[in-house]
Amino acid sequence: MNFLAHIYLSDDNDLIKIGNFMADGIRGKHYGHLPADVQKGIVLHRAIDTFTDAHPIFRQSTKKLHEKYHHYAGVIVDVIYDHFLAKNWSKYSEEKLEDFVHRFYNSLKTNYTILTEKTQELMPYMIERDWLFNYQFKEGIARILYQMDQRTRNNSKMQYATEELNLFYGEFEQEFTLFFEDLKAFAKQKLSTL
Repeated sequence: MNFLAHIYLSDDNDLIKIGNFMADGIRGKHYGHLPADVQKGIVLHRAIDTFTDAHPIFRQSTKKLHEKYHHYAGVIVDVIYDHFLAKNWSKYSEEKLEDFVHRFYNSLKTNYTILTEKTQELMPYMIERDWLFNYQFKEGIARILYQMDQRTRNNSKMQYATEELNLFYGEFEQEFTLFFEDLKAFAKQKLSTL
């Protein structure tokens, strides 16, 4: 899953959200100096990724992309699934998406000193372009995929995945809806053990 889902699945704990958000930039066990709840977020993030990658519905979604995008297929589906979470936000939260994401942005600013250097560098762009809110729009997803493609020096061709998003839109949405119910249950259970 991509940023929005990781944050959403962190319950309503700002530090767990932050850990879950910045976990991809932390290698191995190099997080013992961080607050305990941030550490929980990192562990939760890794558990979510493992669960997601092995889930048959997620794998069904990635199969639509494997031939063209190879090992980037999973990354693309992560972003596509965030689109459907944002688009259907009112099914999953009573709080407006705009309020949720701006509360998270404020939490990043408040806790700036505990953020990784990578997260500190990413944060201004993310807030300025309001990535999390704009996931609900196809144009927002296109922009994210383009930026991700640039970071791989265009080797991934991710910017072209909007073609498959449009082609398989209904299938991806159905797959996300089924998968996300399983993921929510898994994340809730995992959080209770941390």
